Amino acid sequence: MHSSDDAADDAFAHEKLVEAIENQLAEGEPSAAQATLNKLTLVGYEREETLSLMAQVLAHHINLMLEQDAPFDLQAYEQSLRNLPDLP
Repeated sequence: MHSSDDAADDAFAHEKLVEAIENQLAEGEPSAAQATLNKLTLVGYEREETLSLMAQVLAHHINLMLEQDAPFDLQAYEQSLRNLPDLP
């Protein structure tokens, strides 16, 4: 694969992760998603930057789920959201 293909794949994956975060915010589940957005906005993060950080956390937890062949750990995901801007 060429690096331009990798970049396009990464951009697509990031876009889908941000879309998943937007869906979580719209549905109000998990509640930690809205709380995280509010907290980071309050301390000066732009919405786009906050969504990007949240998407990175979601990607991390999806990777863990796949690596461990285990169910998605919602509790750990919510804790990681609350820990932002520190990434897992």
